[in-house]
Amino acid sequence: MNLYSIILVDDEEEVRKSIIKQIDWESAGFKVVGDAENGEDALEKIEVLEPDVVLTDIRMPYMDGLTLAEKIRQRYPSMKVVIFSGYDDFEYAQKAIKLNVTEYILKPVNVEELTSILKRIKSNLDEEIEEKRNVSRLRENYRKSLPIIREQFFNDMVHRRLSDDLIELKLREYDIPITGARKWVIAAVDVEKSDDRSKKTLSLHEEEELIPISVMQIVREKLKSYCRFSLFQSTAEAEMVVIAALDDDNTTTGLIDVLGDICKEAKRILEVPVTIGIGHSVTGLSKIAGSYQSAVEALGYKAVVGSGITIYINDMEPVGSGKLEFDNADESDFISAVKFGPDEKIEAVTARNSGKLESAKVHYRQQQVYVFGVLNTIIQMIQQYDLNLEEILGGELEYLSVIDKLQKREEFGEWLLKTAHKMNQAINQERDITTRQVIQQAKQYIMDNYQNPDLSVEMICRHLHMSPAYFSTMFKKETGQAYIAYLTEIRLNKAVELLNKTDDKTYVIASKVGYQEQNYFSYVFKKKFGVSPTKFRGAR
Repeated sequence: MNLYSIILVDDEEEVRKSIIKQIDWESAGFKVVGDAENGEDALEKIEVLEPDVVLTDIRMPYMDGLTLAEKIRQRYPSMKVVIFSGYDDFEYAQKAIKLNVTEYILKPVNVEELTSILKRIKSNLDEEIEEKRNVSRLRENYRKSLPIIREQFFNDMVHRRLSDDLIELKLREYDIPITGARKWVIAAVDVEKSDDRSKKTLSLHEEEELIPISVMQIVREKLKSYCRFSLFQSTAEAEMVVIAALDDDNTTTGLIDVLGDICKEAKRILEVPVTIGIGHSVTGLSKIAGSYQSAVEALGYKAVVGSGITIYINDMEPVGSGKLEFDNADESDFISAVKFGPDEKIEAVTARNSGKLESAKVHYRQQQVYVFGVLNTIIQMIQQYDLNLEEILGGELEYLSVIDKLQKREEFGEWLLKTAHKMNQAINQERDITTRQVIQQAKQYIMDNYQNPDLSVEMICRHLHMSPAYFSTMFKKETGQAYIAYLTEIRLNKAVELLNKTDDKTYVIASKVGYQEQNYFSYVFKKKFGVSPTKFRGAR
């Protein structure tokens, strides 16, 4: 049986030991992983032990139970808190309720009552976990989220180069019937918006958010009788996107005619110009991203040929199987491989990019454009990560000199792989240096502000523009200490300096090192050094 973990907090050691001894924790579904004598001590242990439940007294020195509950609610919202107190005070109960405290019980603690409460908490924890694991519920949530998931996948599909196997797997999973086609064509649909109120003759025009929905309805009605297709809203470039699956009885020309009819009907019925860019046809699902890019490129010719019509990319560009292009998908894959590795991915991506150059039967100038595109991406990454340009490019700092050097196709792949590896190593080194610099900044900030009793992780993170969770993880990884432990060490070391070098009273020293209460300062000091500050000074 899996047991939930619990921490007991009470300033009276006898009370803690009594409760720990009297309760049959295991039968209640718990194990005691630690105890603390005040709220400050408890927070340190909570950070390390991460218990499921905290059982705490209200009245304690340095930090009371309600304050502890508040801090737990802020930092660990899923953690359960049980408060017990010897004071039957309605005000305390009210505050506990506001802090979402799980239970509030009175001292002296009744064994049966506490056991009953623990079993109830265990039951609630079990239910919460079961709810998160509930297959039918997850399935229902999945069903409700499926339209959103589908759209996310479609957008990934047209913006990233995914494998055929992965695409077919997801299409089957999402019940999208566009697999097994002879070829696929992407159409990017742009719905023109007008700011001219005089042109808004229909009531529909007053609610522009409804216009794309109307256009989508027309697209579905026209295409369903011609071919298999998927229609989705795009996250960029175009308003919506059509993935047309063309079988043996469908042609690209026929698709263009149907899409042209859609433009005409949108203009006639909705009085809205709809322009559709049609990309290159592709014979593999993994190449759909390329078709999408060419469809978006086709839309770019709207300023030349006009709006409210179809624009086929082949009508705008020379047709040729020998087209060589370092496209967005190539660039995205290259950047991802260089930034994150591993070596195998770098080798695969660079081999694919160099292979395109080696196999392409294109004009010399087009080769130059391709190499220039690759080089431009490399230069941008070097600038972004502030890498050593000369070190990465081997002293060739001029674009043209690098391009001339790479005109021999067989040398391009070797150079690209070498350069990518250099950049990957340099970026990884930069990440490590950056992490160390951030931690050094944090240490310096702590050193400059340790006297502030309100110094917290949140304050430091605001200064560093980081999330508290990521900072805490990174700080502990780099220093080997939790933030609270490190701050306490700094403060106590400074206190030792003041005790040795000055005749300041203990409460003055406590204030100088960030402790508002002299008693708590003495408690923490004694906990670390084994003697009170007064005795420590007397032993000089």
